[in-house]
Amino acid sequence: MRKLFVIVLLAGLVSGALDILSAFASYVAQGATVEGILKYIASGLVGPAAMQGGIAMAWLGLLIHFALTTIMAAIFMMAALKISSLASRTWLTGGLYGVITWAAMVYVVVPVSGVTGWKLPQGWSIVSGLLAHIFYVGIPIAQITQYGLRNSDKSA
Repeated sequence: MRKLFVIVLLAGLVSGALDILSAFASYVAQGATVEGILKYIASGLVGPAAMQGGIAMAWLGLLIHFALTTIMAAIFMMAALKISSLASRTWLTGGLYGVITWAAMVYVVVPVSGVTGWKLPQGWSIVSGLLAHIFYVGIPIAQITQYGLRNSDKSA
């Protein structure tokens, strides 16, 4: 059980790091700041006041981001333990999981959060969001899950 927790944590941290770095690269190029991006994430929990907060609010945003990607990793792990084929074809299942996580964030999580002024992505924002979730969230989670489950089978 502890080994599964470590796998989930690793998958959440790796996918979270890849995803947030992608967001920084994309949005800083459009004029945003790293601190502003993180405060925007925190505003999902705290509401609009997060944007006026200090560096602690940015750290909260980073914590929330990694909590979300770790939850995504845990959900994939639970599914892979029930349906073993999910951890065998990781490019396919991870890619599909990336699409699912993107849709969940865009159509469920962010709209019901405290973020104000949220608008559904359009055009290239859809493409870049999907690609980021496929290659930086879904596939890394699936790959790490596969590796972890294979190694836990050998050590059992």
